[in-house]
Amino acid sequence: MKIKVMVVDDHQITREGIHSLLERENDMEFIAAAEDGRSAVRLAKELKPDVIIMDICMPEMNGIVATSLIRSEFPNIKVIALSDLSDKRHVLKMLKAGASGYLLKFCSFKELAQAIRTVLTNKAYLCQEVTDIMVADYSGPSLISDSTVSPHLSHRESEVLQLIAEGKTTAQIADSLYLSVKTIETYRGNIMQKLNIKNIAGLTKFAVREGLTPA
Repeated sequence: MKIKVMVVDDHQITREGIHSLLERENDMEFIAAAEDGRSAVRLAKELKPDVIIMDICMPEMNGIVATSLIRSEFPNIKVIALSDLSDKRHVLKMLKAGASGYLLKFCSFKELAQAIRTVLTNKAYLCQEVTDIMVADYSGPSLISDSTVSPHLSHRESEVLQLIAEGKTTAQIADSLYLSVKTIETYRGNIMQKLNIKNIAGLTKFAVREGLTPA
């Protein structure tokens, strides 16, 4: 039986490129592509892929939230982060969300294929560059101070925060998430209180810094 692979990335050329390369692998099958996290969650529920190749910075819903939602409902689905973000913060967030692997986008397809096969054996796979960053951090001064550790936001709060940072109005967010305007206002207030941020500009800066939305 072939390994069913889904690709999630907001760049069409990336999706098409990985699709083309997967077709050359005898033991793998490309089953779907999504351009944002929300579509990825929906397709994961419908198609039940074995492995999802997941970007991090995407519109509507980022890869961290999408990974957490997918893994919480479908723990057998493996997620491999494929990103150009190499800092420890994003690596740890993806691993905490449930990703089994983390590769940088300049990796070879040969390594990506190896990672796909590795995670299916219930082993983790980190590319050498990410491993070096993690090892360097633990063997020297911390790259991230305690002050940069984000207060815990729920999946929904993270989703609302991303949409706020992307410039969506309260009404647009409510319509997108099938919630009332009052509920979105409540989420926004809770987010501001948790983050101790008083305005939309501050929320936007925070979301960009934390990688919840593209700069």
